[in-house]
Amino acid sequence: MADEREPPPFEEYYSIKDEDDLFADASETKKEEPASLVLNDESNGPASLPDTKLKTEDLFAGGTEIALDSEPEMIPSETPTDAQPAGSTLPTLESGGTEVKLDSDAEETETPPGAQPAGSSLPSVVSESSRADEEPPRVGITHTSTTSTAMSATAIKQAKDEIEEEDPYSIEIKVCEPQRMGDGMGAYIVYKVITKTNIPAFRKSTMTVLRRFSDFLGLHEKLALKYIHLGRIVPPAPEKSVIGMTKIKMNKEESGSVEFIERRRLALERFLVRTSAHPVLRMDPDFRDFLEQDGDLPRATSTSALSGAGVMRLFHRVGDAVEKITYKMDETDEWFEEKQQQIESLDTQLQKLHRSVEALVQHRRELSMTTGQFAKSAAMLGNAEEHTALSRALSQLAETEEKVEQLHKEQADEDYYVISELLKDYINMIQSVKEVFHERVKCYRNWKDAEVMLARKRENKARLEMAHKTDKVPQAQQEITEWEQKVEKGQEDFEKISDMIRKEVKRFEVCRVTDFKTVVISYLEHLMETQQKLIKHWEAFLPEAKAIV
Repeated sequence: MADEREPPPFEEYYSIKDEDDLFADASETKKEEPASLVLNDESNGPASLPDTKLKTEDLFAGGTEIALDSEPEMIPSETPTDAQPAGSTLPTLESGGTEVKLDSDAEETETPPGAQPAGSSLPSVVSESSRADEEPPRVGITHTSTTSTAMSATAIKQAKDEIEEEDPYSIEIKVCEPQRMGDGMGAYIVYKVITKTNIPAFRKSTMTVLRRFSDFLGLHEKLALKYIHLGRIVPPAPEKSVIGMTKIKMNKEESGSVEFIERRRLALERFLVRTSAHPVLRMDPDFRDFLEQDGDLPRATSTSALSGAGVMRLFHRVGDAVEKITYKMDETDEWFEEKQQQIESLDTQLQKLHRSVEALVQHRRELSMTTGQFAKSAAMLGNAEEHTALSRALSQLAETEEKVEQLHKEQADEDYYVISELLKDYINMIQSVKEVFHERVKCYRNWKDAEVMLARKRENKARLEMAHKTDKVPQAQQEITEWEQKVEKGQEDFEKISDMIRKEVKRFEVCRVTDFKTVVISYLEHLMETQQKLIKHWEAFLPEAKAIV
């Protein structure tokens, strides 16, 4: 019965024969677009399936191989079924004869469904992917910069909190009441130094002493000799001014040198305040003797610019400058490399800003003088004017201009003593930071020189052993042991000074941010008060001008 069973009739379906073409639509597309995908390379007829097997090895015969493990270009390895419907073509692949390896382990980029419409070609996808790789989004760069800035601000805030927690004591120092002592070329200025503190190391809570300028320089020199080679940043003392002191000695009237003395007094006070803010420097015996010892301190003759020690100090500075130029350290620490670049950039920008502020101070002083001359001219014109209302208005204008002149002068002094001097102090502070960086280079050089000498000593011992000079071998071994200890000490000193510089630079950055914040706020408040006073003066003059009939 099974043999008699008939196959079901194909009522709604056409019968399929072996010679029928299963891809009639594809053959029609072949006629319209000659650069179509050829599945059987042995015939030029329409793409058909005579067998159930495809010869994929002849898919792109004769072409150039493109490996997918190349990083510059990303080629999609998978194409979803709905991204390439029946009837779509890949003209460039056949015409260009390019073979694509699909078994690569390289980085792949998947094309999402619907991203490749019907009739589109693969090269467009490749070009778009290449352009996407060549032009990365800029959002990530901005985000990284903002993040690093926020991290830097957070680090400074944390360091500030640590410094405040480590310092439970307070010390307040004031330099005031400069007095002229002596006559002629032997004249000098002494300053009263008043100290108030709760530090137990000091004998008293309130101390008052008289100190001359050379005493301040001697204190700085002692602190520098003790701490700079250890990596500690010592605040710089005010610079000597031979011209300014000569004017004071030759000029019996103090009115001509008031500005010079006031500028030096403020600089000396800032030097002591910054030194006392350091938890190690303020506990130094020399610093405590400077603040609390009654009477005169031992004369610091080496601070004189014309002394033998001053000349030797000048030669020493020249030698250090030459050494900085000739010897370059192979820096391997990214932190130090970054900080040195930051310090150099900061130094350059501070010097530019300092020159601009000095020009601003000069401009305000000239404006003040010109305003005063205008006030005098207006007053003289008011006296000569016969019209009563106009004469009174000119007189009021002269008085207003005199007040404006005084405000311009006060603002010029504020620009100089607050902003300009702060910038100058930190320009000098940066030189102190560079000095400790140079001390680190010296430690590194001593360490490497010791390693070179140790290698020579070992070579010498090897030559003695080869020459069978056994009587000299023990001495050579002793020298090797000594230089090994020197190498270990050099490495230890280098690591210690590196750690110390990290701490000192962090403290320097915290103090710098705090000082600039305090000074800028104070400067802006004074500037706003000055502008408000100007408005008030001109508003008071306005009715007089309107009263002219």
